[in-house]
Amino acid sequence: METPQPPDRPEPTEPPSYDPPPPPPGGPQAPPPGGPQAPPPPGGPQAPAYPPFPAGPQAPPGGPEGPPSYGGPVPPGGWQQPIAQQPAAWHGRQLASWGSRLAAYLIDAMILLIPVIALTLVVVAIAAGSDTGAVVTLILGFLAYLVVACLYAPLLMAREGEHNGQTWGKQALGIRVIRDGGEPMSFGWAALREIVVKGFGVGIASSIIPIIPWFLNFFWPLWDDQNRALHDMVVSTHVVQA
Repeated sequence: METPQPPDRPEPTEPPSYDPPPPPPGGPQAPPPGGPQAPPPPGGPQAPAYPPFPAGPQAPPGGPEGPPSYGGPVPPGGWQQPIAQQPAAWHGRQLASWGSRLAAYLIDAMILLIPVIALTLVVVAIAAGSDTGAVVTLILGFLAYLVVACLYAPLLMAREGEHNGQTWGKQALGIRVIRDGGEPMSFGWAALREIVVKGFGVGIASSIIPIIPWFLNFFWPLWDDQNRALHDMVVSTHVVQA
């Protein structure tokens, strides 16, 4: 009886090779990652238009000696130098005292009192013959006096020459009003000082707060280091010796 034989074992084979396959034959190739690229310019590669930034911090162009120099000619003109501020026109001049300003004010008040006295005499004379005529004369005379009182100081202070900035009262005391910028006193500026600020401004404020605004404006030169009244501060003027 024959003994059964085991089946034949397959002969061992060599392990498969993992070498990459050979490149495919020439022909259309897949585009590289990032999309198609432009062909290199003729003549070979060229250097970039701007050099790359160097790696790491570097010393400033000026070095330890100072900031970088920008070279070139300096533009003409005086814009590089600070403009020196001109001193005010009253600098170096003797300021008028409060007493001289008060005396000039009283002289001007007496001068303006003359039309009032004349108007009173005319009204009394007319009233002796007709009450209606006296009333009309009083109204017209009062309006005329307001015009004269408003124009008195601006017209006189706007005079040219040595009497610029002077009323007759200031002229008698030898003082004048000057603008801080050195410009001559014009009719408009004098009207702003005497009528708008000194007259209406202080008058309206005194009607709201009785007496105090007038008192402060009138006596302010006594404790101001530049002998200014409040209306002088508003319009930038000083009263000096002529």
